[in-house]
Amino acid sequence: MPIETVDAAGSRRGAELLLDVLRSEGVRYIFGNPGTTELPLIDALTEAQDIGYILALQEATAVAMADGYAQGARRPAFLNLHTAGGLGHGMGALWNAQVSGTPLVVTAGQQDLRHALSDPLLMGDLVAIADPVVKWAREVTSPDQIPVLLRRAFHDCGAAPSGPVFLSLPMDVMEAMTATPAGETSTIDQRAVAGSLDKLAERLAAIAPGRLALIAGDEIDASDASAQAVALADLLAAPVYGSSWPAHIPFPTAHPLWAGNLPTRADAIADILGRYDAVFALGGKSLITILYSEVSAVPPGTQVFQLSADVRDLGRTYATSLSTVGDIQASLNALLPLLAPRVAGRAAAYAEVRAQAETARTERRAKLAAAADAAFDDPVIAPLVAAREVARAVGAQTTIIDEAPATLTHLRTFLDSSSTHQYAAMRGGVLGWGMPAAVGFSLGIDRAPVVCVVGDGAAMYSPQALWTAAHEKLPVTFVVINNAEYNILKNFMKGQAHYASVRANRFIAMDLTDPRVDYLALATSMGVPSQRVTRAADIAPAIEAGIRSGSANLVEVVVRAS
Repeated sequence: MPIETVDAAGSRRGAELLLDVLRSEGVRYIFGNPGTTELPLIDALTEAQDIGYILALQEATAVAMADGYAQGARRPAFLNLHTAGGLGHGMGALWNAQVSGTPLVVTAGQQDLRHALSDPLLMGDLVAIADPVVKWAREVTSPDQIPVLLRRAFHDCGAAPSGPVFLSLPMDVMEAMTATPAGETSTIDQRAVAGSLDKLAERLAAIAPGRLALIAGDEIDASDASAQAVALADLLAAPVYGSSWPAHIPFPTAHPLWAGNLPTRADAIADILGRYDAVFALGGKSLITILYSEVSAVPPGTQVFQLSADVRDLGRTYATSLSTVGDIQASLNALLPLLAPRVAGRAAAYAEVRAQAETARTERRAKLAAAADAAFDDPVIAPLVAAREVARAVGAQTTIIDEAPATLTHLRTFLDSSSTHQYAAMRGGVLGWGMPAAVGFSLGIDRAPVVCVVGDGAAMYSPQALWTAAHEKLPVTFVVINNAEYNILKNFMKGQAHYASVRANRFIAMDLTDPRVDYLALATSMGVPSQRVTRAADIAPAIEAGIRSGSANLVEVVVRAS
């Protein structure tokens, strides 16, 4: 009687089963940096021609690449880290992903459970380590669990509120044989329509033209509801403000009702919102503040209306007149027909408000351009000028990844695009996201060009991304805004008259000098061509050439310090 082989019996290693599940979930890339505990997966990839491994040179960089990919591709990304140490390296980047609501399936190799009692090297409680920054964490203890737990992870990371989930993958589980089938992918429609939309329509229609503002939160992007947000703004002639600390700008910056992003201080936000009788926030977490101020971001007398898929964000900080839970796109599709007949009689008044908004936008942009023109020939490039020239070079369609605090606010004001997917920024506040996220974004949009604008300080958190961009031959132009200092921190200290640093004019740990970082040499060491720009007139041509090159490149722009 012939001996039945393992292949004939239909058994395979846990790692091979895992790849089958990934394949059925549409995974194209695994992001990671391998160690010993990940070798079963790496070995299984040898014969998997349809799933690529994107090698990062450090785990935090791998996390941010996966984050960028998920945001660019608009689907969950799969990430594989290395035991307790690698998971620890990635924690800051995972915090960014959690705050941004990025759907990630995060895994890490675990030591062979059969000798866990002997405290082997690299052993750690991965579930406990991951738990604070993920929706849930679990260890796979049998290869038979892989299909159910992995599919659950893909579903849950994208369900509202979206965010990372974690699975620990022990070596012995990945090596063990199993005949368990991969199973099938579930089709789940998560677009629930909010309740009380008739009441919401009635309340919004009762607000006088020009007295309502919309806040376009990041959730619009996640719901792919930009068209509905534009329709709502047009119907009500309502000015649209972006979140104070956004991951995206999900409203066209070329639209006449776009009023820019809100500031990051509560008192400054209140100055703006106080101009209106009511605000309607689409999505949660739109009024994130950085520094403390004694006043509320929502001033007394300003009504708040909210629509979000995440019930935790409704009425969380500010009292609301009406908040309702539902998917942004599906709910606006239902709200708009209810609202239109209620405001039809005010068409002339809305038209006048819109005309005023168009005039105000034209005047704002003219004033901004004049300020940039006045500083254009300064001996050292002003951040305002650098931002204007970056925006001019990038144009209206190329994706921008922004982690350059010195120019960030300016750059957003110069954007003028009909696209609602052009711009992405680091929402979590942990530096090092931008450069690797740009690599992931390019992969997520089928290797299309991306421009990453990054501060010199932030660039030093994840320069390893340059190597991956070159290795994968990705068309990413890295624009390093170099003021040789931690500009935001120094400026804050200068604003505190009681600080000893101000009296002494000495700012400890604020300057990146003696020696200055040589970004051109750094790029060269990673296989990326580069150039340094010190004149404003050379910024746009250098970036335009970088985009046209179709390959990874770096442009260092030297700007004025504080």
